[in-house]
Order: sequence, then structure tokens, then C-alpha cells
Amino acid sequence: MLPTRDMMTLLLLLLFLCETQSWAASKPNFVLLMADDLGIGDPGCYGNKTLRTPNIDRLARGGVKLTQHLAASPLCTPSRAAFMTGRYPVRSGMASQSQVGVFLFSASSGGLPPSEITFAKLLKDQGYSTALIGKWHLGISCHDPGDFCHHPTSHGFDYFHGLPLTNMRDCKLGEGSVFTAAFRLLVLLPMQLIALALLTLVVLKWLGLFRAPPCAFLFLFLLATLLLGLLLGFLHYFRPLNCFLMRNRDITQQPMSYDNLTQRLTADAAHFLRRNAETPFLLVLSFLHMHTALFSSKDFAGKSQHGSYGDAAEEMDWSVGQILDVLHELKLANNTLVYFSSDQGAHVEEVTVKGEVQGGSNGIYKGGKANNWEGGIRVPGIVRWPGVIQAGLEIDEPTSNMDIFPTVAKLAGSPLPQDRVIDGRDLMPLLQMRTQRSEHEFLFHYCNSYLNAVRWHPPNSTSIWKAFFFTPKFSPEGANGCFDTHVCFCYGQYVTYHDPPLLFEISRDPRERNPLTPTSEPRFWEILEAMQEAAARHARTLQDVPNQLSLGNLMWKPWLQLCCSSLGLSCQCDREDQDGRHSP
Repeated sequence: MLPTRDMMTLLLLLLFLCETQSWAASKPNFVLLMADDLGIGDPGCYGNKTLRTPNIDRLARGGVKLTQHLAASPLCTPSRAAFMTGRYPVRSGMASQSQVGVFLFSASSGGLPPSEITFAKLLKDQGYSTALIGKWHLGISCHDPGDFCHHPTSHGFDYFHGLPLTNMRDCKLGEGSVFTAAFRLLVLLPMQLIALALLTLVVLKWLGLFRAPPCAFLFLFLLATLLLGLLLGFLHYFRPLNCFLMRNRDITQQPMSYDNLTQRLTADAAHFLRRNAETPFLLVLSFLHMHTALFSSKDFAGKSQHGSYGDAAEEMDWSVGQILDVLHELKLANNTLVYFSSDQGAHVEEVTVKGEVQGGSNGIYKGGKANNWEGGIRVPGIVRWPGVIQAGLEIDEPTSNMDIFPTVAKLAGSPLPQDRVIDGRDLMPLLQMRTQRSEHEFLFHYCNSYLNAVRWHPPNSTSIWKAFFFTPKFSPEGANGCFDTHVCFCYGQYVTYHDPPLLFEISRDPRERNPLTPTSEPRFWEILEAMQEAAARHARTLQDVPNQLSLGNLMWKPWLQLCCSSLGLSCQCDREDQDGRHSP
């Protein structure tokens, strides 16, 4: 027989262990899957008949499919900031006031401010293991390369493995450059002017009309050499300086290799799940697909009906399937909320010089990435939680990627921050059919930092109205995008301003083909007045914050450059684990 004191100690220990297990079991796990530039018309469950996405479709069959799920911005950086914080990106300064709306250099000083609270921070405080694997694109450092103030590990993620910037054409040899227009303006045009000046001086000298001093020819020659050298240097160094992989705060591959990249990141995500199967966890798997440069492994290359885009999409779907299979294998599926979406619509202007369409499908919807027509912001939205959310439901109420923040926080038992406006709304009442209506009466669509459109779903009404204050000028005329500039811009000569605002009834005209008039809609002025008053109320909730996407914060700063070697700017290393076994 154990002494009474020992017996009591044993009983207390058993009680503590039971309470700990009960606490862990009551905390749902979260797997958030975020695609990049995937159109709502791409997955089979949203109507695609030729692109094979059996695993995304499986996820939809087992959960709820949101048919009016909206990105808070049609661009990567602001959309992801809103997703992480549950707030319009303009509130955190993650909305540009210029043409460039995303980070283009790893050594920029802008990024998600340290004062912002992500859902990862909230869940970490609740005892969750947290990981972000894949794309970040919300900044790295502020003042020196070691402060990592914008890095995922400073925003609540215990573990990060992936690309701190974004995948782009310049990262893959032979895929061209996103800076082509800048090259023309800053290098080729000045080179042409220099050549014209040299030719003019030579002709004038030959005609005997003007004899330029030799130093003038030397100056022009040196200037041309400098411009050419800068161009060649940029082309040579951009890839290693910006296209690298990190594991936590260490560079593991610089420049990154696309060889089996999806497989490596997927294996690491699977290992994170296995390692943390006994504790509550949050995994954000942020795909590099479908942003160009497109890539796929040999198992998927050339296998789809849609060229390199289809190959990449089907490889991403495979990755989704791997994660779902691991959850099933670990018997975690019933205690895990899985969310799948895209940061914005497909980039319809992505067409190679050979004519290959490298952007996806936005289905019936107008426009695409970088504009607030429905094709740019209406994205796939799938939520699965077996036994908690009914399988096979389809909900056509306005929801936002900002809604994940309060939904995840509440389920994890975390109170929402009280010192700031949270624009997202808890999705669970809608997903569990405890309510038939979205909590979003109004949603505001921003083009960079400019309020572009307002969406209104009036109480006790099935109508959904959308009013545009300005719209992008598609080019060439009659196109479904801004092909001349590759993306649509948000102000000046690139847009058309509307007074009165351009009004659509999205619930009846989702293709946005038939703008309403006072003649076709008797309540035209009443509807616009309600939406403009809502926009004014919303504007009064905004505070002045530092612009994280200002020119000063966007530009490359040599002192912030991360490099895995000390040999100048060579930055060459490969410490990547090909099987992804070293996650925590």
C-alpha cells in the first residue's frame, strides 16, 4: 500500500495530466492553405472541367464552399497583411500610395509593423505551436539586417521555412523580368539619347559646324558604360540577393532552386504536423504557386491540359492532398479546421512573348489581379472541420479573408485585441448555419491606399450592391485587363473616375456588365447615398500610420541585404535539406 501522502500526490498528478489532455483536445488545430494568384475559375469544385484538382475538390466536398469569398486587396502584400491581422491593410500602412503596391526587394525596410497583431501571435500565447511554410512577402528587417522586425518569427511564428519575398520571373533563369518597363525608362531610353547625342556631335564635327571637346565624347561614352554596367549588374545580382530560402532566420539556399521545391516544402509541412500531433498547432502553408515564374517537378511537368500553369496548379493540388492525408493518418482530421483560399484573383495579363497564357481563370468574373472587379477579389474559399461544419454546404454570402483572424482567435480561446479596429468577422455562425447572413453589411475594396469601391448587403434584403468610385482603364481597348502595363494602376491617367459612382447589383449581375442608372433602378440615389455615408463612417475610423510601401521603404538598401556568404555579393550557398526533416 502507498502512503496516504504518496497516494494523494499520484491522484493529483493523474488529475493534472487528464486536465492537460482535456485542454489540448478542446483546442482545435488549424491548417491554413493560401495559394498565390489562383483564380476562382481554376479548381474543379468551382466549375473547371479540364484542370485536375481532386484534392481541393475533396476538401470542398467535406466542408463548406464559399462562393462570395473576397480578398481584402487584389495584390499580394496588402492582401496577406489583411489575412494575418484581420484588418484592412490601409490601417497598418501596408497599402501603397504609389504605383508599386508590393515589396520587390528583400532589402527593403518596409513590412508588417511590429505593432500589428497576427493570429499567429494570439495562438502562440494560447500555447499553440505555430509555423509558416512557403511565401511571406511582408518584409524582413527595419534598420539593420539583424533586427528581423518584420520577419515571420517576430510575428508569432515559432518556425518559418520558405521565401521571405515572393516568387517572380527574375528568380528563374530564362523567364524574363518584372522590371522590363523600368529598364526601358531608366536604361534603354537614356542609352538612345546618349547615342543620338554622340551621333549629332559627330555629324556637326564632320560638317564643320561645331567642334565638341574630346571630354564631351568621353563623358557620354562613360555615361553609357555606367548605365550598361548598372543594367548588367542588376541582372546578375538580383536573383541571388532576392530569391533565397530561409529556415527561421538563417538562409538555407541562395539563390533558391526550383528543383522539387514544392516537394521539399510539403515534406517540411508534413513533418511539422507529425512533430506537433500531440499539441495544438497552427500551420500556414503559403504556396509559391501560382505566381510566375511558374514551376513544377518532373512528375507534373507537361501533364496538364493548360501548359505550365496547369502543371503548377496540379502540383499544388497534390501538395494539398499530402497535407490532408497526413491529418487523416494522424487521426487529427476531426479536430482540425482546414481553410483553403488564394490571396487574390488570377493574373490575367501573364502572357509570355511566345503567347503562352500563364495566368489562370477567374471564371465568369471580370478583371483579375490588381483590380477590384470581381475577378480580382473573388477567390476560392473552402473551410472543412468534420463533425463541426456540415459537409457539402455552399454559402453565397459576402465573406472576407480578414474573417480568418477572429474565427481562429475565438476557436483557440483568445480574446480579440481591444486597442484596434478588427474588420474581420467570426465565420463560425455562418459556417454552422446558426445564421443565414454574413455579418458584413458593408465591405470596402481598396486599390492600394485608395478606396475604390463599396459593397453593401442591406439587412433583410437579398440584394448585394457594389459602387465604384473609379475603375481601371483596360488596355488595349476591349481587353479584360491592363496588358500594356502588365498590371492595372490605381490613380491618374490609368483610371476613370465616376461621378456619380458606377453602381452594380452584384447579386443579379455578378459579371458586372450592366451598370445601373436612375432609370433602371428607382432607388439609385438612395442606394448610393447609403454607401457613401458608410464610406465616410469608415474613413473616420482610419488613423495616420507610417506608409510601409513608401518609396523610401520600398527601395533597396545595401545595409539591409541578407547574404549567406561573406564574399561580397556572391551570396551562394545551399544548406537545404532535400527531404525537409529539420523542422521543429
